[in-house]
Amino acid sequence: MTTLAATGVLRYSWLLLAFPVFGAAVLLIGGRRTDKWGHLLGVLMSLASFVYGVIAFFTLLGYAAPDRSRDLHMYSWIPVAGFQANIGILIDPLSACFVLLITGVGSLILIYAVGYMAHDTDRRRFFGYLNLFIAAMLLLVLSDNYVALYAGWEGVGLASYLLIGFWQFKPTAAVAAKKAFIVNRVGDVGLSLAIMLMFAEFGSVSFTGVFSAFSSGHFGGSGVASALGLLLLLGACGKSAQVPLQSWLLDAMEGPTPVSALIHAATMVTAGVYLIVRSNPIFNAGPTAQLAVTVVGAVTLLFGAIIGCAKDDIKKALAGSTMSQIGYMTLAAGLGPAGYAFAIAHLLAHGFFKAGLFLGAGSVMHGMDDEVDMRRYGGLRKLLPITYVTFGLGYLAIIGIPPFSGFFTKDSIIDAAWEKGGTSGWILAACAIIGAGITAFYMSRVMLMTYFGPKRWEENGVLGGAGASPAYKEPHVPHPHESPLVMTVPMILLAIGSVAAGGFLIINSRLVDFLAPVVGVPPTSHGIWTVPGIIALVLALIGVGIAWAMYGRVPVPAVAPRGSVLTHAARADLYGDALNESVLMRPGQWLTRLSVYFDSRGVDGLVNGLAATIGGTSGRLRRLQNGFVRSYALSMLIGAVLLVAGLLVVRL
Repeated sequence: MTTLAATGVLRYSWLLLAFPVFGAAVLLIGGRRTDKWGHLLGVLMSLASFVYGVIAFFTLLGYAAPDRSRDLHMYSWIPVAGFQANIGILIDPLSACFVLLITGVGSLILIYAVGYMAHDTDRRRFFGYLNLFIAAMLLLVLSDNYVALYAGWEGVGLASYLLIGFWQFKPTAAVAAKKAFIVNRVGDVGLSLAIMLMFAEFGSVSFTGVFSAFSSGHFGGSGVASALGLLLLLGACGKSAQVPLQSWLLDAMEGPTPVSALIHAATMVTAGVYLIVRSNPIFNAGPTAQLAVTVVGAVTLLFGAIIGCAKDDIKKALAGSTMSQIGYMTLAAGLGPAGYAFAIAHLLAHGFFKAGLFLGAGSVMHGMDDEVDMRRYGGLRKLLPITYVTFGLGYLAIIGIPPFSGFFTKDSIIDAAWEKGGTSGWILAACAIIGAGITAFYMSRVMLMTYFGPKRWEENGVLGGAGASPAYKEPHVPHPHESPLVMTVPMILLAIGSVAAGGFLIINSRLVDFLAPVVGVPPTSHGIWTVPGIIALVLALIGVGIAWAMYGRVPVPAVAPRGSVLTHAARADLYGDALNESVLMRPGQWLTRLSVYFDSRGVDGLVNGLAATIGGTSGRLRRLQNGFVRSYALSMLIGAVLLVAGLLVVRL
C-alpha cells in the first residue's frame, strides 16, 4: 500500500469521525437540556458524515485506480521508542464502501428512529449512543493500523452493550447486553493476541508495515500467517456472530428495533468480514487459515438458516437470517481473491435489504403494540400496505429471486465456491446452495405468517407495551395501522437498494474493478446464469413452495406445534448456549475456583504461615525476658560454660 500526500477534500477526512463524535458528546454530556432537539442533532451529524463521505468517494474516483489510496496521519498516539501506534485515516476503495454503508444506511435508520422512539423518555440518550456507535464503527474501518482499529473495535462493543440494554428495566435486555459483551470479549482476545504477534514478528502494527512483510516474503513462513489468520478469525467470529461465538446475536434482539437494524444487520456484524478482507495479504499467505474461514462460513450459514426456520419471534427469525447471510460473506472471504469482492458486494446489498427487513419488522411491531410473535399476526398486508411492499422487496432480495439484489451477490459467492473445484469447493458450494433453499423457506414462512392468512390477533389478544413501559399491559385487541412517514420513507429508500444494489455492483464487474487495487482480481470471471446459480434458484423456489404448503394453505396454529428433534434443537438455537457454557463458562468457573483456592491456600497460606511462625517464635522467645536477675545470671553462666567447653574442644 502506497502512502500518498492527502490533498484537497481528502485532507479533511477526519471530519467523517468528528461529526458523530460531536453529536455523541453533546447528547451524552448535555443532559436533559438537549431533550427537545437532541434527536435532530443526532440525525444531522450522521447525515453530515454521509454527505462528506459521498464527496470523498467521488473525489477518490477522480484518481487513477492504482492511486486510490490516501493515508492521512492525524497524530502519534503511542510514541514509544520501540512501539509506534498512530491515529491515521486510510481512505481507499474498501474503506470508502464501508463509510457509505455505515453513514448512508445509518442515517436512514436514525431518521426512522425519530418516529419509532418518539414516545420514549430517553430518546436523547438513545441517539447519543447511536452517534457513539457510528463514530466507533467509522474509526474501525478508517484506521490505517491494527491498534487504532482495535480501539474502534472495542468502541463498537461498548456501544452495542449500551444499545442492546437500552431498555434496562427489562431483565431480558440487561442479560442480553451482558451476554453480548462477554461473548465478544472472547473473540477480542484473538484480535489482541494477533496484534501482539504482529509486533513481535514484524515490529509494526500498521497495515503498511505488516502487509509489506507478506508481499516481500519476509515473514516466518506459512505458520506465522496461519497463526495470525486464525487469531483474526477468532476476533471476526465474535463480532460477526459466527460459529462458535454466535449465541449472543439472537438474544441481542431485546434492544429497540433500530438497534437491530443498524448494529445487528447492516454494520457491526460486518466488522469481522471487513477485518478478514482488509487482512487479505495475511490470509493469502496462510492456506490453513483460509480453509478455516470457509469452514466457519459454511457451517454458520447453515446454522443460521436452520435456526431461522423455528423462530416465531419475527426479529429472532431475521437475526437467524443475519447469522446465515454473514456466513455467506465469511465463506466468500475465505476463498481468497476469488471471493473477496463478492463478500463485500453481498455485504453492501445485505445492508440494504436486511436493514429494510428489520425496519419493516419494527413497523409491524409499531402497529401491533410491540407484539413480536408471528402466530399473533396474519392479514397485515391490507392494513400496512407500505410496510408490506417494502418488506416484500427485501424478502425477494434475500431469497435470491432475479433481478433483486441477492440474486446477483449470493449467486456470485456460490459460483466462486463452485469454481474453487476439488472436494472442498464442491462441499462449500453444496452448503451454500442448500442454505439458499432453506433461506427461501424460512423467509417465506415469515412473509406468510405476518402478512397473509386470517387475522389471528383478534382471537388471541396481545400482551402490549412490552417495549415501551416497565408496566406490562393486560391482553387486549390491537388496532394495526401503518407507520408515519418518518418511518416509511427510510423503508422505501432501503427497498430501492434491495432491488437495484446487487445488479449495480455485480454487472460489468463494477465493484470487482473498484476493489481490485485492495483485494486483487478474481482469477476467473463469473456469468449471471451459471449452473450452481440455477440450482440455487430452483431450490429457493422449492423452499417457497414448501413454506406455502405448510403456512399458506393451512391455518397457522396459535401455539407452535411440538415439532421434531431438529425443530427442538433449532428453537434452542442449536444448543449454542449449552456449547458456550460447556466450553467457556464452566471451565472458566473451574479456573476461577482453582485460582481462588491457590490464592487462599497457596499464596495467602504461605504468607500467613510464615507470619504465624515468626509470631509464635517471637512469643516463645519473649518468655525468656522475664525481668528476674537470677534468670539473667543463670543464662550468662550457661553461656560462659558453653563458651569454655567449646574452646576446650577446639584446643583438643
